[in-house]
Amino acid sequence: MPKAIWNGAVIAEADSSEVEIVENNIYFPPARVRQEYLQPSTHSTLCPWKGVASYYNVVVGGKVNANAAWYYPAPKDAAHNIKDRIAFWHGVEVQH
Repeated sequence: MPKAIWNGAVIAEADSSEVEIVENNIYFPPARVRQEYLQPSTHSTLCPWKGVASYYNVVVGGKVNANAAWYYPAPKDAAHNIKDRIAFWHGVEVQH
């Protein structure tokens, strides 16, 4: 069961059938991510084939991991399967 863990907290957890894997990143459905650990960020990046990514800071136990989660609110057609799904990096441990 894929899960994302940071600072001792499980941020996301889902059945393998519920996630999408793109470029070795696991994208979790929003309903499987504990929203209380996410704080909107103003950061964004552009992927040539996926589109513009928006970010969240991950906040656990008063510690902030800036821009450690991202999602595509309006992906390009080639990435429609990850719309609004959330992926993690920057030290967030993602287990397959």
